[in-house]
Amino acid sequence: MTKDKDFKELVRSRMTATGENFTAARAALLESSPVETAPEPHTAGIDPHIERFRTRTLATFMPAGRIISIPTKRRALVVLLIEVLAAFEADRIYSEKQVNGILAGFQPDFARLRRELIDYRLLDRDSHTGRYWVNPNPPTPTGSQAQEMAGLAVFLR
Repeated sequence: MTKDKDFKELVRSRMTATGENFTAARAALLESSPVETAPEPHTAGIDPHIERFRTRTLATFMPAGRIISIPTKRRALVVLLIEVLAAFEADRIYSEKQVNGILAGFQPDFARLRRELIDYRLLDRDSHTGRYWVNPNPPTPTGSQAQEMAGLAVFLR
């Protein structure tokens, strides 16, 4: 939901004039916005809307580095999963107990976090040996996962 009332009023007036839905009218106004700011060096190439969404999501669900509640919206969950993934070393193999220990530091429901990391293919596992590792080349998501992860891959290391 837009907190900027002036911008929201502009979107609503465009909706009335053009018959567009809110999302289309908002996107059109953002595209035509004459105000351009130079990106900061560490955020160059990152969509500012995605960066704001990520920042708000982390502030809401993970304010002190721990997940206080798991969001029901899948896109917000992906933001948290990417943040949690940073706790794993990319070139290391973990036992299930080690994975559970790391995830328990973020949220008591570590089994859910582990399942979600596997489902999004951010972590890989060998089910025969119970070994886990960070997926160095996650496949391109398709279907609903592609929508949930759109624009967030830039935050993967």
